[in-house]
Amino acid sequence: MPTSALRARLRAAGVEPDGAGTTDWQVVTDGLPGWWHDLGNVLALAPGAHLPDHVVASLGLYPVRDVLIAIASPLEWLSSLLVGGDGATVFVGQDCKLTAGEIYCGAGSSVVLSGPLVATRSAIVDARNGGSVVAGPDQLWAADVYVATDDMHRLEDLATGERLNPFGAHIRLGAHVWLGRDAVVTGHAEIGEGSVVGMRSVVRGQKVPPHTVVAGWPARVVREGVTWSHDDVP
Repeated sequence: MPTSALRARLRAAGVEPDGAGTTDWQVVTDGLPGWWHDLGNVLALAPGAHLPDHVVASLGLYPVRDVLIAIASPLEWLSSLLVGGDGATVFVGQDCKLTAGEIYCGAGSSVVLSGPLVATRSAIVDARNGGSVVAGPDQLWAADVYVATDDMHRLEDLATGERLNPFGAHIRLGAHVWLGRDAVVTGHAEIGEGSVVGMRSVVRGQKVPPHTVVAGWPARVVREGVTWSHDDVP
C-alpha cells in the first residue's frame, strides 16, 4: 500500500491529519505469513513503535484481506490484537499505553485510538459488524474498561424478530475523557470532551455532554461544568 493511500485510509477512519500524515511508516514483513501481504494486508509501525511477537503472530491465524494496522506506540504490554474479517482498520497513535489490553476489529470495522492514552490494565476495545470506535487525544482509562460497538450476539423480539441490541454501532470519545474503573461504553454512544464516566457505570446508546460527570446504569449526569487533571493534587 503506498504511503499516500495508507494515510488517506487512516483519515477516512477518523484519524486526524497530523496523526496520519507526519509519521514515517515502516511496513512489517517479519513474523507474518506470505498470504498476509499477498491479500493486501498491511502492518505498519512508526519509528519506535513495537508489537509483541505473539501479537504479530496471531495476525496470521485467519486469512483476511485488505486489513490495515498502523501502530505509533511501543505496545510491549498489549495482550492481543485480533482482526476478524476483511477491511478492518486499526490505528494506535503516539503515547498510548495499554497494559494487558485487548483490541478486536471485525470486518469493515475500525478502531482509532488517537493518543495520548493511558489504560491502566485490561482495557478491551471491540469494534465489529461495520462499527467503529474513535477515541480522541488525552484519554485516561482505569482498570477493566470495556468499549464495544456490539453485544456479539443477537437479541430479538420474540413476536416480530426485530433486533433489539446494537449492531455495527459507532462510538466516539472526545478529547480529555476519563473512564472510571469497570466503565462500559457500548452501542451508538458519544462522550463529550472533558467528561468523566464514573466507576462501574454503563453508557449505552447515549450522548454524554461535554464537561460533565455521569454515573450509574444507565449513566446519568450527576455534575455539570467540570474539568479534570491527571495530577492527584488538593
